[in-house]
Amino acid sequence: MSDPHVLVARLDNVGDVLLTGPAVRAVAAGARRVDYMCSAAGRPAAELLPGVDHVLTYDAPWVGFEPRDTDRAVFDEVVERVAQLGVDQAFIFTSFHQSPLPLALMFRLAGVGTIAAASVDFPGGLLDVRHRQVEGHEVEQSLSLVATLGYRLGPGDGGELRLREPLARTAPFPEPYIVVHPGASVPARALDAAVARDAVDELVRAGWRVAVTGSAGEAALTAHVAGHHGDQVLDLAGTHDLRGLAGVLAGAEAVVVGNTGPAHLAASVGTPVVSVFAPVVPVGRWGPWRVPTRILGDQSIGCRRCRARRCPLPEQLCLRPVTADAIVDAVHSLAAAPRAVTS
Repeated sequence: MSDPHVLVARLDNVGDVLLTGPAVRAVAAGARRVDYMCSAAGRPAAELLPGVDHVLTYDAPWVGFEPRDTDRAVFDEVVERVAQLGVDQAFIFTSFHQSPLPLALMFRLAGVGTIAAASVDFPGGLLDVRHRQVEGHEVEQSLSLVATLGYRLGPGDGGELRLREPLARTAPFPEPYIVVHPGASVPARALDAAVARDAVDELVRAGWRVAVTGSAGEAALTAHVAGHHGDQVLDLAGTHDLRGLAGVLAGAEAVVVGNTGPAHLAASVGTPVVSVFAPVVPVGRWGPWRVPTRILGDQSIGCRRCRARRCPLPEQLCLRPVTADAIVDAVHSLAAAPRAVTS
Protein backbone atom coordinates (compact mmCIF):
# COMPACT_ATOMS: atom_id res chain seq x y z
CA MET A 1 0.00 0.00 0.00
CA SER A 2 1.48 3.36 -1.01
CA ASP A 3 1.04 6.47 1.16
CA PRO A 4 -1.33 4.95 3.74
CA HIS A 5 -3.27 6.83 6.39
CA VAL A 6 -1.83 5.62 9.71
CA LEU A 7 -3.13 5.86 13.27
CA VAL A 8 -0.63 5.46 16.12
CA ALA A 9 -1.72 5.13 19.73
CA ARG A 10 -0.09 5.48 23.13
CA LEU A 11 -2.58 5.95 25.95
CA ASP A 12 -0.18 6.77 28.79
CA ASN A 13 1.47 9.95 30.08
CA VAL A 14 3.69 12.68 28.63
CA GLY A 15 6.97 10.79 28.87
CA ASP A 16 5.57 7.67 27.22
CA VAL A 17 4.25 9.73 24.31
CA LEU A 18 7.55 11.58 23.84
CA LEU A 19 9.42 8.27 23.61
CA THR A 20 7.32 7.25 20.58
CA GLY A 21 8.56 10.31 18.69
CA PRO A 22 11.24 8.57 16.56
CA ALA A 23 8.76 5.84 15.56
CA VAL A 24 6.20 8.50 14.63
CA ARG A 25 8.77 10.20 12.39
CA ALA A 26 9.55 6.87 10.77
CA VAL A 27 5.88 6.35 10.00
CA ALA A 28 5.46 9.92 8.77
CA ALA A 29 8.34 9.41 6.31
CA GLY A 30 6.23 6.85 4.43
CA ALA A 31 2.62 7.73 5.22
CA ARG A 32 0.13 10.15 3.68
CA ARG A 33 -1.17 11.17 7.11
CA VAL A 34 -0.45 10.28 10.73
CA ASP A 35 -3.09 10.59 13.45
CA TYR A 36 -2.13 10.09 17.10
CA MET A 37 -4.50 8.71 19.75
CA CYS A 38 -3.47 9.46 23.32
CA SER A 39 -4.88 10.21 26.75
CA ALA A 40 -5.86 13.74 27.71
CA ALA A 41 -2.72 13.84 29.88
CA GLY A 42 -0.54 12.80 26.95
CA ARG A 43 -2.09 15.20 24.43
CA PRO A 44 0.30 18.15 25.04
CA ALA A 45 3.22 15.84 24.23
CA ALA A 46 1.58 14.38 21.11
CA GLU A 47 0.98 17.89 19.80
CA LEU A 48 4.72 18.58 20.05
CA LEU A 49 5.80 15.56 17.98
CA PRO A 50 7.05 16.17 14.43
CA GLY A 51 5.10 14.11 11.91
CA VAL A 52 1.73 14.16 13.72
CA ASP A 53 -1.06 15.62 11.61
CA HIS A 54 -3.98 15.26 14.04
CA VAL A 55 -4.42 14.28 17.68
CA LEU A 56 -7.45 12.58 19.20
CA THR A 57 -7.86 11.69 22.85
CA TYR A 58 -9.28 8.71 24.67
CA ASP A 59 -8.95 8.05 28.40
CA ALA A 60 -9.26 4.28 28.38
CA PRO A 61 -10.64 2.46 31.44
CA TRP A 62 -7.76 -0.05 31.36
CA VAL A 63 -4.97 2.58 31.49
CA GLY A 64 -3.82 5.03 34.16
CA PHE A 65 -3.49 5.12 37.91
CA GLU A 66 -7.05 6.36 38.38
CA PRO A 67 -8.85 4.88 35.36
CA ARG A 68 -12.31 6.02 34.39
CA ASP A 69 -15.34 3.80 34.63
CA THR A 70 -16.19 1.75 31.57
CA ASP A 71 -18.80 3.61 29.53
CA ARG A 72 -20.52 1.97 26.57
CA ALA A 73 -21.44 5.33 25.01
CA VAL A 74 -17.83 6.55 25.14
CA PHE A 75 -16.62 3.24 23.70
CA ASP A 76 -19.04 3.50 20.78
CA GLU A 77 -18.16 7.15 20.21
CA VAL A 78 -14.44 6.40 19.95
CA VAL A 79 -15.05 3.51 17.57
CA GLU A 80 -17.16 5.79 15.38
CA ARG A 81 -14.54 8.56 15.42
CA VAL A 82 -11.86 6.13 14.26
CA ALA A 83 -14.17 4.70 11.62
CA GLN A 84 -14.73 8.19 10.21
CA LEU A 85 -10.99 8.73 9.87
CA GLY A 86 -10.72 5.98 7.27
CA VAL A 87 -7.49 4.58 8.69
CA ASP A 88 -5.52 2.04 6.66
CA GLN A 89 -3.04 0.94 9.34
CA ALA A 90 -2.72 1.30 13.11
CA PHE A 91 0.15 0.82 15.54
CA ILE A 92 -0.60 0.37 19.24
CA PHE A 93 2.38 1.24 21.43
CA THR A 94 2.38 -0.32 24.92
CA SER A 95 4.78 -1.19 27.69
CA PHE A 96 5.64 -4.82 28.35
CA HIS A 97 3.04 -5.11 31.13
CA GLN A 98 0.17 -3.67 29.08
CA SER A 99 -2.14 -5.46 26.67
CA PRO A 100 -2.92 -3.81 23.32
CA LEU A 101 -5.94 -6.05 22.77
CA PRO A 102 -8.77 -3.87 24.15
CA LEU A 103 -7.75 -1.03 21.85
CA ALA A 104 -7.15 -3.47 19.00
CA LEU A 105 -10.75 -4.63 19.39
CA MET A 106 -11.95 -1.04 19.06
CA PHE A 107 -9.82 -0.47 15.98
CA ARG A 108 -11.06 -3.71 14.44
CA LEU A 109 -14.67 -2.67 15.01
CA ALA A 110 -13.81 0.69 13.42
CA GLY A 111 -12.71 -1.08 10.25
CA VAL A 112 -8.96 -0.41 10.45
CA GLY A 113 -7.36 -2.53 7.75
CA THR A 114 -4.09 -3.56 9.41
CA ILE A 115 -3.36 -3.46 13.15
CA ALA A 116 0.10 -4.06 14.65
CA ALA A 117 1.16 -4.31 18.29
CA ALA A 118 3.40 -6.24 20.65
CA SER A 119 1.32 -8.80 22.51
CA VAL A 120 2.16 -11.54 24.98
CA ASP A 121 -1.44 -12.75 24.95
CA PHE A 122 -2.82 -14.65 21.97
CA PRO A 123 -4.62 -11.98 19.91
CA GLY A 124 -6.99 -14.16 17.90
CA GLY A 125 -8.20 -12.03 15.01
CA LEU A 126 -7.50 -8.69 16.68
CA LEU A 127 -3.97 -8.20 15.36
CA ASP A 128 -2.56 -8.60 11.87
CA VAL A 129 0.99 -8.22 13.21
CA ARG A 130 1.71 -9.76 16.59
CA HIS A 131 5.12 -8.36 17.48
CA ARG A 132 7.40 -9.32 20.36
CA GLN A 133 8.88 -7.30 23.19
CA VAL A 134 12.48 -6.52 22.25
CA GLU A 135 15.42 -6.05 24.57
CA GLY A 136 16.49 -2.45 24.93
CA HIS A 137 14.90 0.96 25.29
CA GLU A 138 11.25 1.92 24.78
CA VAL A 139 12.34 3.95 21.75
CA GLU A 140 13.87 0.82 20.23
CA GLN A 141 10.69 -1.12 20.97
CA SER A 142 8.50 1.35 19.11
CA LEU A 143 10.90 1.61 16.17
CA SER A 144 10.98 -2.18 15.98
CA LEU A 145 7.18 -2.31 15.87
CA VAL A 146 6.75 0.15 12.99
CA ALA A 147 9.52 -1.61 11.07
CA THR A 148 7.27 -4.68 10.83
CA LEU A 149 5.25 -2.78 8.22
CA GLY A 150 8.29 -1.30 6.51
CA TYR A 151 8.60 2.08 8.24
CA ARG A 152 12.10 3.32 8.98
CA LEU A 153 13.67 6.63 9.84
CA GLY A 154 14.52 8.85 6.90
CA PRO A 155 18.03 9.80 5.77
CA GLY A 156 19.86 11.89 8.34
CA ASP A 157 17.45 11.04 11.15
CA GLY A 158 19.49 9.53 13.97
CA GLY A 159 16.49 8.50 16.06
CA GLU A 160 16.92 11.03 18.85
CA LEU A 161 13.95 12.63 20.54
CA ARG A 162 12.72 15.83 18.89
CA LEU A 163 10.00 18.43 19.25
CA ARG A 164 8.10 20.31 16.61
CA GLU A 165 9.77 23.57 15.58
CA PRO A 166 9.86 26.45 16.17
CA LEU A 167 10.47 26.17 19.90
CA ALA A 168 11.06 29.46 21.68
CA ARG A 169 13.55 29.39 24.53
CA THR A 170 11.88 30.83 27.59
CA ALA A 171 14.99 31.21 29.73
CA PRO A 172 14.16 32.59 33.19
CA PHE A 173 17.71 33.99 33.63
CA PRO A 174 20.12 35.81 31.33
CA GLU A 175 22.99 33.83 32.89
CA PRO A 176 23.61 30.07 32.72
CA TYR A 177 21.25 28.15 34.99
CA ILE A 178 20.28 24.70 36.20
CA VAL A 179 16.72 23.32 36.33
CA VAL A 180 15.62 21.18 39.28
CA HIS A 181 12.34 19.34 38.73
CA PRO A 182 11.57 17.53 42.00
CA GLY A 183 8.12 16.03 41.39
CA ALA A 184 6.74 13.03 39.50
CA SER A 185 3.31 11.51 38.97
CA VAL A 186 4.64 8.32 40.61
CA PRO A 187 5.97 9.20 44.08
CA ALA A 188 8.60 6.45 44.07
CA ARG A 189 10.20 8.03 40.97
CA ALA A 190 10.46 11.60 42.34
CA LEU A 191 13.35 13.37 44.05
CA ASP A 192 13.42 13.36 47.83
CA ALA A 193 12.24 16.86 48.75
CA ALA A 194 14.86 17.42 51.46
CA VAL A 195 17.70 16.24 49.22
CA ALA A 196 16.43 18.40 46.37
CA ARG A 197 16.30 21.46 48.64
CA ASP A 198 19.84 20.79 49.88
CA ALA A 199 21.00 20.38 46.28
CA VAL A 200 19.51 23.77 45.36
CA ASP A 201 21.34 25.30 48.34
CA GLU A 202 24.64 23.75 47.19
CA LEU A 203 24.14 24.82 43.57
CA VAL A 204 23.57 28.40 44.69
CA ARG A 205 26.72 28.29 46.83
CA ALA A 206 28.58 27.08 43.74
CA GLY A 207 27.40 30.17 41.86
CA TRP A 208 24.53 28.72 39.82
CA ARG A 209 21.15 30.25 39.19
CA VAL A 210 18.43 27.62 39.63
CA ALA A 211 14.92 27.30 38.21
CA VAL A 212 12.65 24.92 40.15
CA THR A 213 9.86 23.61 37.94
CA GLY A 214 6.63 21.72 38.53
CA SER A 215 2.92 21.77 37.91
CA ALA A 216 0.53 24.09 39.70
CA GLY A 217 -0.46 21.13 41.88
CA GLU A 218 3.17 20.79 43.00
CA ALA A 219 3.47 24.41 44.21
CA ALA A 220 4.01 23.46 47.84
CA LEU A 221 6.78 21.05 46.85
CA THR A 222 8.56 23.50 44.55
CA ALA A 223 8.32 26.30 47.11
CA HIS A 224 9.96 24.05 49.70
CA VAL A 225 12.72 22.99 47.30
CA ALA A 226 13.36 26.54 46.05
CA GLY A 227 13.85 27.88 49.59
CA HIS A 228 14.78 31.53 50.07
CA HIS A 229 17.59 32.66 47.79
CA GLY A 230 16.28 35.90 46.35
CA ASP A 231 16.77 36.22 42.60
CA GLN A 232 19.26 33.33 42.54
CA VAL A 233 16.39 30.80 42.50
CA LEU A 234 13.04 31.05 40.74
CA ASP A 235 10.03 28.90 41.58
CA LEU A 236 8.26 28.32 38.26
CA ALA A 237 5.50 25.96 39.43
CA GLY A 238 2.44 26.25 37.19
CA THR A 239 3.88 29.07 35.07
CA HIS A 240 4.39 27.16 31.80
CA ASP A 241 2.55 24.67 29.64
CA LEU A 242 4.53 21.75 28.23
CA ARG A 243 5.90 23.74 25.29
CA GLY A 244 6.91 26.55 27.64
CA LEU A 245 8.60 24.09 29.98
CA ALA A 246 10.49 22.69 26.99
CA GLY A 247 11.73 26.21 26.33
CA VAL A 248 12.95 26.56 29.91
CA LEU A 249 14.73 23.20 29.70
CA ALA A 250 16.27 24.06 26.33
CA GLY A 251 18.10 27.02 27.83
CA ALA A 252 19.44 25.16 30.88
CA GLU A 253 22.96 23.81 31.29
CA ALA A 254 21.47 20.66 32.87
CA VAL A 255 18.27 19.44 34.50
CA VAL A 256 18.03 17.44 37.73
CA VAL A 257 14.94 15.25 37.54
CA GLY A 258 13.48 11.88 38.51
CA ASN A 259 12.11 9.24 36.17
CA THR A 260 9.26 11.35 34.82
CA GLY A 261 8.09 13.14 31.69
CA PRO A 262 10.34 16.24 31.98
CA ALA A 263 13.40 13.97 31.82
CA HIS A 264 12.33 12.95 28.32
CA LEU A 265 11.30 16.51 27.51
CA ALA A 266 14.84 17.61 28.39
CA ALA A 267 16.24 14.88 26.14
CA SER A 268 13.94 16.11 23.37
CA VAL A 269 15.65 19.52 23.42
CA GLY A 270 19.18 18.16 23.90
CA THR A 271 19.67 19.28 27.50
CA PRO A 272 21.91 17.07 29.68
CA VAL A 273 20.08 15.18 32.40
CA VAL A 274 21.05 14.31 35.96
CA SER A 275 18.63 11.40 36.26
CA VAL A 276 17.70 10.50 39.82
CA PHE A 277 16.43 7.12 38.75
CA ALA A 278 14.71 4.85 41.23
CA PRO A 279 15.02 1.38 39.64
CA VAL A 280 11.37 0.46 40.16
CA VAL A 281 11.57 0.00 36.38
CA PRO A 282 14.79 -0.72 34.42
CA VAL A 283 16.90 2.30 33.56
CA GLY A 284 17.96 0.68 30.29
CA ARG A 285 14.33 0.72 29.24
CA TRP A 286 13.22 4.09 30.57
CA GLY A 287 16.30 6.26 31.08
CA PRO A 288 16.92 9.49 29.14
CA TRP A 289 17.48 8.68 25.46
CA ARG A 290 20.59 9.77 23.55
CA VAL A 291 21.48 12.81 25.59
CA PRO A 292 24.43 13.33 27.98
CA THR A 293 23.24 11.77 31.24
CA ARG A 294 24.40 10.90 34.73
CA ILE A 295 22.35 8.21 36.47
CA LEU A 296 22.03 8.43 40.25
CA GLY A 297 20.49 5.73 42.40
CA ASP A 298 21.35 2.11 43.20
CA GLN A 299 20.45 0.28 40.00
CA SER A 300 21.58 -3.12 41.32
CA ILE A 301 19.56 -3.19 44.55
CA GLY A 302 17.79 -6.47 45.24
CA CYS A 303 14.28 -5.00 45.09
CA ARG A 304 14.82 -3.37 41.68
CA ARG A 305 12.02 -3.65 39.09
CA CYS A 306 9.41 -3.80 41.84
CA ARG A 307 7.17 -1.37 39.86
CA ALA A 308 6.00 0.13 43.16
CA ARG A 309 4.26 3.50 42.97
CA ARG A 310 5.24 4.19 46.58
CA CYS A 311 8.14 2.49 48.28
CA PRO A 312 6.71 0.32 51.11
CA LEU A 313 9.89 0.67 53.19
CA PRO A 314 10.45 3.41 55.80
CA GLU A 315 13.32 4.65 53.63
CA GLN A 316 13.63 4.25 49.86
CA LEU A 317 16.97 2.46 49.94
CA CYS A 318 17.61 2.62 46.20
CA LEU A 319 17.84 6.43 46.50
CA ARG A 320 20.00 6.47 49.63
CA PRO A 321 23.17 7.17 47.56
CA VAL A 322 21.52 10.28 46.06
CA THR A 323 22.85 13.11 48.20
CA ALA A 324 23.01 16.82 47.48
CA ASP A 325 26.76 16.50 46.93
CA ALA A 326 26.24 13.65 44.45
CA ILE A 327 23.72 15.76 42.53
CA VAL A 328 26.01 18.79 42.40
CA ASP A 329 28.98 16.66 41.29
CA ALA A 330 26.83 15.18 38.51
CA VAL A 331 25.68 18.64 37.42
CA HIS A 332 29.26 19.85 37.20
CA SER A 333 30.33 16.84 35.17
CA LEU A 334 27.60 17.60 32.62
CA ALA A 335 27.74 21.37 32.62
CA ALA A 336 31.42 21.22 31.77
CA ALA A 337 30.86 18.79 28.90
CA PRO A 338 29.86 19.73 25.32
CA ARG A 339 26.14 19.41 24.63
CA ALA A 340 26.45 16.63 22.08
CA VAL A 341 24.17 13.67 21.48
CA THR A 342 25.59 10.41 22.76
CA SER A 343 24.39 6.87 22.28
